[in-house]
Amino acid sequence: MTLSLKPRTARTTKGVPQTKGARPALRIGPISLVLRPVMVLVVAALAAAALLLFCLDIATGDSHIPLGRVLDVLSGGGTRAQRFIVLDSRLPRALTALVVGAALGLSGAITQSILHNPLASPDMLGITAGAGLGAISVVVLGGSTGLAATLGAPLAALAGGLLTAVAIYLLAWGRSPTGDRGVTGLRLVLIGVGLNALLLAGINWVITRADLQDAQRAHLWLNGSLNSVNRDNLVPAALALAVVTLVALGSARTLAALRLGTDTTRSLGVRIQSQQALLIGASVVGASVATAIVGPVGFVALAAPQIARRLLRTPGEPLIGSALVGAILVVGADVASRSILPADLPVGIVTAAFGGPFLLYLLVRMNRKATLS
Repeated sequence: MTLSLKPRTARTTKGVPQTKGARPALRIGPISLVLRPVMVLVVAALAAAALLLFCLDIATGDSHIPLGRVLDVLSGGGTRAQRFIVLDSRLPRALTALVVGAALGLSGAITQSILHNPLASPDMLGITAGAGLGAISVVVLGGSTGLAATLGAPLAALAGGLLTAVAIYLLAWGRSPTGDRGVTGLRLVLIGVGLNALLLAGINWVITRADLQDAQRAHLWLNGSLNSVNRDNLVPAALALAVVTLVALGSARTLAALRLGTDTTRSLGVRIQSQQALLIGASVVGASVATAIVGPVGFVALAAPQIARRLLRTPGEPLIGSALVGAILVVGADVASRSILPADLPVGIVTAAFGGPFLLYLLVRMNRKATLS
C-alpha cells in the first residue's frame, strides 16, 4: 500500500496537466480522497462545541458541579456522591439529548437532500406527528407504567412514523411534468403538510379521551421533554442513530447523485425509487424513535441541515455536519432551559422558539430567490 499526498490533477490542455486551483488529494493505495482543510476544521469545531455543551449539560442542575470535576468523574475519579449525580442521574439525560439531536439532524439532512427542499423535514412532513400519535395512543390506552409504556411506546412511534411515511409516499405517487411516474418533492411536501395537520388533530382527540394523569404526562411529552429519560431510553435511541448513520453513509454517493436531478441521476445508473424508499425509511426510523423517547422536538430536523450547509459551504446538506449541529441544538437547548432561562422548560419549547424565526428566514430567502429567477 502506498501513501502519497499531492494535488489532484485537473483537465489537461494539449497533454499538459493543469493543477492550478485544484484541491490536494490524499491517496492510500487505490483509494483517493480530496482534502478539504476548511471543512475538516469546521467539523472538528462542531464536534468540540458538542462535547463542551455535553459536559456543561452534565454540570448543570440543582447542585452545580464544576466542569473540571465533571471531567474528573467521567475519567473515573470524584467522590461517591459526585459519581452518583454525574453517572447515574445526569449522564443518561445528556447522552440522550446528544443522540436524539444527532438522529434528528441526520434525518432532516436525508429528507431535504432527496426532495430538494429545505422545508422537507420529518416534523414538517408529518412523520413526527405520526410517531407522536402512535406513542400517545399507547400511553393513554396502555397506562403510564409497565411494559406497554416502556417498550410499547417506542415500537408504536416507529410504526406510526413508518405508516405515515408510506401513506405520504403512496398519495404523492403520480406522473411528473416530464411524464415520468414517481414521487416529486413539491407534491410530497404538500401532502405531508396536510397529513401533519390531520395527525395533530388525532393527537388532540386521543388526549381528550385520557384521564387527568395520562393527559398531563402526554402534554409534557408533546413539548419534547428530557425530564423522564433514563438508561432504558438511551438504547433504542442509540440503535436508531446507528441504523440511520450506516444507511446514510453507505448511500452517500447515491444521495449526492439524487441531488443532481432525475435525468442525471438515472444516467448514472441509480435506481431512483428504490434508493429514495431506502433513504426515506432510514430517516423515518431515526425521527420516529427520537420522537418516542423525548417527544416532538420541533425544528431541529429542519434547521440543523441548513445551518450545517451554510457553515460547511457544501452544495447539499452534509450528513456528519447536520448530525453535529442537531446534537448542538438539542443539548444547547437543555443547557439553556436549566441554566439561563428562569424556568426548567422542555427542550422542545426552546428549540421551537429558535426554529420559528429560522423558518421565517428560510421562507423569505426562498421567496427572494423565486422573485429574482
